[in-house]
Amino acid sequence: MSANPFDSLRASAAGTEKSVQWYQAQVRKLGTININRVLREGEKVNTIFPGEMYLFKYDPKTKEQLPFYDIYPLVLPFRKMENGFLGINLHYLPYGLRMFTLKQLNQFVNNQRMDETTRVRLSWRLLESSVKFEPAKACVKHYLLDHLETRLMKIPYPDWIVASQLPVERFIGAQKAAVWNDTRRKYRNVQSVF
Repeated sequence: MSANPFDSLRASAAGTEKSVQWYQAQVRKLGTININRVLREGEKVNTIFPGEMYLFKYDPKTKEQLPFYDIYPLVLPFRKMENGFLGINLHYLPYGLRMFTLKQLNQFVNNQRMDETTRVRLSWRLLESSVKFEPAKACVKHYLLDHLETRLMKIPYPDWIVASQLPVERFIGAQKAAVWNDTRRKYRNVQSVF
């Protein structure tokens, strides 16, 4: 298998909208995804831009105090901070809710080309503005640049749905089902939205 699972899944989708179940079936066909290899061979950047998507390896500064954390975050940053950024880590959502959240954010893109230049105009104000973003609010994390263990792998906009459906989350301290249940508990509207 190619190190870049996005190419084959994008080709299979042929530019049409597919269901969560379709993506999960395609991912199963790919077999095991070597996340370290994907990170090594993907497009690397040194700077984040709010409204883009990034995948990276991370070692939290306060990991001893956290009940669990994701060492391979898939993040949509929305605010730069001193030595870091705030962003939505989609891995804290179940697969279907990831796709739902990305589709809701589609209405806030900066252009209609839907290509590598496309970003989401994302802010905390936007997330707070609607109940449909309750799940995303449960996934806002603060990342410190000096705790990144790899460079940032930029995910181009056409690959966002594919990236959101890849099973590359690696939680330390809890199984992903427990993490997703915690997300649901944080915001009671998660169940009613999806």
